Amino acid sequence: MKMIFYMSLMIFIICNILIFLSSILSKKSFIDREKSSPFECGFSPKSSARMPFSLHFFLIAMIFLIFDVEITLLIPIIMTLKISNIMNFSLIISFFLIILLFGLYYEWWMGALTWTK
Repeated sequence: MKMIFYMSLMIFIICNILIFLSSILSKKSFIDREKSSPFECGFSPKSSARMPFSLHFFLIAMIFLIFDVEITLLIPIIMTLKISNIMNFSLIISFFLIILLFGLYYEWWMGALTWTK
């Protein structure tokens, strides 16, 4: 029992020494002014914080997130093909894709996909 304790203590000490050495060796010795300045979406941090922001960037990001989540929901549905019959599977997939295409058509109809207005 003492042997296991001493081995685990030795491993813990070695890990801490390695972490300490890697933190010392990985530090950069020079400071770059450009790399240490904050970067905010391509805007200069020294300009006005109340600068108008185009809503199209936000809408495109939201559309991307929505359709990205939809794709992650499609993957488990494909995995269930092995345990379900083909009629139920095709009905679920077609219903899901119709909702997805309806959402895309709605975004197009509302003008969220057109860049200039």
